[in-house]
Amino acid sequence: MNDTLTGYAQAKIDQLKAQSLDRTLIPTRRLDGVWVERQGRPLMSFSCNDYLGLSHHPAVKAAARDAVEAFGVGAGASRAVTGDHPLFGELEQRLAALKGAEAACVFGSGYLANLGTIPTFVGAGDLVLVDELAHACIWAGARISGAEVIAFRHNDAGDLAERLAAARPRAQRALVATDGVFSMDGDVAPLDAISRAARAHDAWLLVDDAHGLGVLGGGAGTAKLFPDARIDLHMGTLSKAIGGYGAYVCASAAAIALIKMRARTIVYTTGLPPASVAGAIAALDVIAAEPERVAAVLAKARWFTDALGRPKAESAIVPIVLGAAERALAAAADLEAQGFLVAPIRPPTVPAGTARLRVAFTAGHPDEAIDRLAEAIRPWTQP
Repeated sequence: MNDTLTGYAQAKIDQLKAQSLDRTLIPTRRLDGVWVERQGRPLMSFSCNDYLGLSHHPAVKAAARDAVEAFGVGAGASRAVTGDHPLFGELEQRLAALKGAEAACVFGSGYLANLGTIPTFVGAGDLVLVDELAHACIWAGARISGAEVIAFRHNDAGDLAERLAAARPRAQRALVATDGVFSMDGDVAPLDAISRAARAHDAWLLVDDAHGLGVLGGGAGTAKLFPDARIDLHMGTLSKAIGGYGAYVCASAAAIALIKMRARTIVYTTGLPPASVAGAIAALDVIAAEPERVAAVLAKARWFTDALGRPKAESAIVPIVLGAAERALAAAADLEAQGFLVAPIRPPTVPAGTARLRVAFTAGHPDEAIDRLAEAIRPWTQP
């Protein structure tokens, strides 16, 4: 054992515990799209991103099983070597059509997608402007690119335009990056205004629509709400409403060809397993065939916000900001005692002083359960 390494780790753990910021992984068995079992006890989960309940859908599971039988458990290598199994092409065509793009590239995860895509298009001498509340993987991709990185105020297209005007002349290329739906606040980016600001300064626009696909725009995602927005790089995941694992980027055929040639998180990592790709194709079939399932997600979130007298939810995610980390932990424990699993979110995932309950809704949540959850949470919303 390395005593200095162990000592360093323990000191950091002790520091995090003193601030109520330590985290422990708790084995949790997901029973279906709504119920989980934790420490032998069933809980109704309002913490999953499986917005459509497709991770347990019979057709999705059957497609995954069939793919294992046909292609095996793993891809075997990177896609550039031997891991580009035939299912990739079908899924990429489906995703590109859904997003109205020429082509698509499937990645192993959303983090890998942004970590690989951003440095493919910008580097030293270039500029990346990122919404201050954008997901950590966007920030990671921007920082490792070597480009100058500037934050703009959250969902503020005017501030973006001002920062572009000031910084764009010194950069060869520029990229604007934002979430479509922000995963901790549930609000939607004003993509029309952001797109106009980007176009005015010859900047490309990347939108991470991880929490919009399958939920908004009839299932097509956040961009569908803003038909005049020009989005150059449509990024999203297969691990939320799609119910499985993986991610994608949709763009022009040339941009996707370059990604497949140069994105390090494609070239140097094993391809997504066949079962994940087949499950995603089947999930897209369900989304196309069951628009009522898609519509139910936002309806459930708004049932909850109406019950609490809060502004109408914009997405499947409703934050209940409580302030201190200790208060968020106490609220989550109280809800768990009442049979609900609601995740407490603490810094650094959210800014200091904004620890919260992150309530996530799915198409399968019963209205009566949502009413009970609202009543359970109500005391924690009082001053």
